[in-house]
Amino acid sequence: MDIVVFFIASGLAIASAVAVVAQKNPFVSALALLGNLVSLAVLLLLLSAQFVAAAQIIVYAGAIMVMFLFVIAYVGPRSEIGAGERKPWQVWLAVLASALIAIEVIVVVFGATFGDWADLDGDYGTPAAIGKALMTDYLLAFEVVSVILFMAAVAGVVFGAGGRPRRLSDDEVQAKEAESAEQRRREASRAVLDATRDSMGEGA
Repeated sequence: MDIVVFFIASGLAIASAVAVVAQKNPFVSALALLGNLVSLAVLLLLLSAQFVAAAQIIVYAGAIMVMFLFVIAYVGPRSEIGAGERKPWQVWLAVLASALIAIEVIVVVFGATFGDWADLDGDYGTPAAIGKALMTDYLLAFEVVSVILFMAAVAGVVFGAGGRPRRLSDDEVQAKEAESAEQRRREASRAVLDATRDSMGEGA
């Protein structure tokens, strides 16, 4: 039964991944990505990684996908940025990355043996086992990752917000108010002159 579920989930994962790239409608691509995340969660369950599968559904298929759909709905299905000019180094870099991914897939597929099953001792993959490992053997790495993520969050807020607005002094505020008043006076004078010319033209 597990092998049947594995092939079904793998086929759905591949099909949904292709649909994410092939679809032109961003909403359809987002839904295909949701199907891909669910398929990967099923594969993680087959690997006895219950905690990672639950995190996949809750974090990515839940929170991240909601954010994606919100951004797509806010921006709109059509992008305002043009296609731009494709540079040669970008093409070669894409070809190189695709070749490396293809080589990795070939090595993994031909190097895998479906007849050998891994023996898992204990409660591998459960939240208790992962929490115990993070708090004992991998505590330093866990804390380092948390600090890095915190720094990334702070950097995102700082760079996204831009420079802080400068508080104007009283003299600068008065100068701006005087400039605005002068501009309004000029516009009113221009409107009066235009109205006078129009009336003179009609009288002639």
